[in-house]
Amino acid sequence: MTPAPLPPFYDDLDASFLEVWRLLEEGPALRRNAFHMPALATVDADGRPQVRTVVLRAADPATGTLRFHCDRRSAKAAEIDASGRAALHGYDTASKIQIRVAGTARLHTDDAVAAAAWDGSRVMSRTCYGISPAPGTAIPTGEGYTQPEDGAEMDLGRANFCAVVVTATRLDFLFLDRRGHRRAGWTRDAAGWTGTWLAP
Repeated sequence: MTPAPLPPFYDDLDASFLEVWRLLEEGPALRRNAFHMPALATVDADGRPQVRTVVLRAADPATGTLRFHCDRRSAKAAEIDASGRAALHGYDTASKIQIRVAGTARLHTDDAVAAAAWDGSRVMSRTCYGISPAPGTAIPTGEGYTQPEDGAEMDLGRANFCAVVVTATRLDFLFLDRRGHRRAGWTRDAAGWTGTWLAP
């Protein structure tokens, strides 16, 4: 059986960088895309790593930013607020591509970024932010929490909602292929992005 042709980015560092951002940009729009729900990594107050899944809401290559939403009462919000840093990871089994992003992270609560993100959210999502008690709180039974009544999510949810913007300072791209893996990494400073091939 003849193997599929190698992709254009296989031995092209610039094309690999563009492929990273193409895939990340597709993530918010395509629900079945592997980068629609990346893993978010933070560090808690005791220095322990914490990982959970989030929904990627936006990716902007021009600014090097990624955005997702969370409840400001959650542990991940507290961890991001304390450290100002976060990392995201996604892997697409179909294309055999892994992307890792690390950078600074900022919570947006009562500003224009949060307002625009809230206005663009669906009613079902807004309702989730109005649940009581706060995420991670111990409850007596599995159903020991309350959801806001129809319409109440606007007031209850908005108060708990925040948008998180991660400004990437490091990218890592890995393409798995039996003819030879390709891995590349980029770091960003005031002058822009600098990339290099890495041993897989």
